[in-house]
Amino acid sequence: MTSTDTWDMVMVHRVFRREFRMMPALVRAVPPGDVTRAEVLGEHLANVAAGLHHHHTAEDEMVWPLLLDRARMHTDLINRMEAQHERLHEPLDRLGTLLPRWRAEARADDRDALADVLAQASVALDEHLADEEREVLPIIERHLTPAEWSAVGERGREVIPKGKRALVFLGAILEEATPSEKKRFLAELPVPARVLWRLAGDRVYTTSRDRIRITA
Repeated sequence: MTSTDTWDMVMVHRVFRREFRMMPALVRAVPPGDVTRAEVLGEHLANVAAGLHHHHTAEDEMVWPLLLDRARMHTDLINRMEAQHERLHEPLDRLGTLLPRWRAEARADDRDALADVLAQASVALDEHLADEEREVLPIIERHLTPAEWSAVGERGREVIPKGKRALVFLGAILEEATPSEKKRFLAELPVPARVLWRLAGDRVYTTSRDRIRITA
């Protein structure tokens, strides 16, 4: 079997790590009643959480079953990955309950509860992604074909938005990429997407990023 390259997964993981680490402090900085600021952060949080849910669902449905069938000596490890997904469901479910309420009213108690949930999710996510990168990606490279891994990537691209939001999504992935990673990632995009990024990507992403991360 041709070895499968999982380099793209690490780039996606960086986005989830970064955003969940930053969000607790940004949420706590929102003054009570500031529904405008709560909506800015709330929309971003909803998009990140939806992306993480989609990412994990793709693994649950397209990766773990294949590994459990083909790499049975690693069954305990794969079961641990599934259990870590389950543990993340609790804070993400609470996020789904708290976030709409905070976006609508920007109450201090909802803000503080939301920040605590985000911090909890960030810790659990860091643990899971580190285990996955260190222990599972090498197994994927040996036991999934390049075509199967490509199908997982296609599943992930189903949630990429259109228009300017697509540039924000792409910019989030490229923010911490090395020059070689950025070159490779862009080379694998469809030509229209590459052209759009070169014309407006940096500007659109920087505007969106700064709007989210400003604390004053």
